[in-house]
Amino acid sequence: MKKNDEFYVPYIDGSLGKKTKATLKKFTIGVFVIIIIGALLFSFTQKPFKNSTFELTSATKITGTFHESPYPMLRVEIAKNTYKNILLLGFGKSSVNPFLKKLQNEIKDLNGKTLHIEGNLIYYNGKTLIQITDEEKVTLANTSKTEKPLKELVSKMTLQGEIIDPKCYFGVMKPGKGKIHRSCAVRCISGGIPPVLATTDKNNMSQYFLLTDLKGNPINSDILPYIGKPSEITGIVEKMEDWFIMKINISGIKELNKKSSIY
Repeated sequence: MKKNDEFYVPYIDGSLGKKTKATLKKFTIGVFVIIIIGALLFSFTQKPFKNSTFELTSATKITGTFHESPYPMLRVEIAKNTYKNILLLGFGKSSVNPFLKKLQNEIKDLNGKTLHIEGNLIYYNGKTLIQITDEEKVTLANTSKTEKPLKELVSKMTLQGEIIDPKCYFGVMKPGKGKIHRSCAVRCISGGIPPVLATTDKNNMSQYFLLTDLKGNPINSDILPYIGKPSEITGIVEKMEDWFIMKINISGIKELNKKSSIY
């Protein structure tokens, strides 16, 4: 050891030498600067939260006409001759079906029946969903309407986009980006939550399509390998009031060599 080198033994002399103090000061400042820069870089690379809403802590009661084609919904009149089809979901990663069983045991066919449903609303970009957490919150109204949602054929379309689960994407998860959220979407759709194709039109406006098979029946397990992967999908598109429905052949889905913009 050189003559001018500092030697610090805390149990002999508790004071630090000038060189040791200077070294520790530089080290502390350097670590602090690295933390600040890292935090800034992390924040700048994050996507902003979507302007979506999930009313987890409050319950809303809605009344409308139940229909289950292609997926369980409640058709609610929001203005004279204007309707919104609210997608019904179960708690967690479940479809709404377990929460309808008690009422279905009393009334086999709920289609066309007026129901009162209380649950947590989810809404984003003009779409509304409701999460039901208690089968006791689904009750039959005294009156029933027989009106079905109006469907009109649009055309055969080929669209590019990504298949998402609407529950997390429309509001439950913010921002819901990354491989973890893709895995979550797979579990949600495998649990019975309807798959939705999220795409953007030529005016950069977001569009959403409920996906079914060619006969208009629900698809869940067969579509799992394509969730969250940029794809080109061809199908017959129908407009059901405030929702688009796309009837597809799953074997015709083409994966694109692109990075996911959602997951």
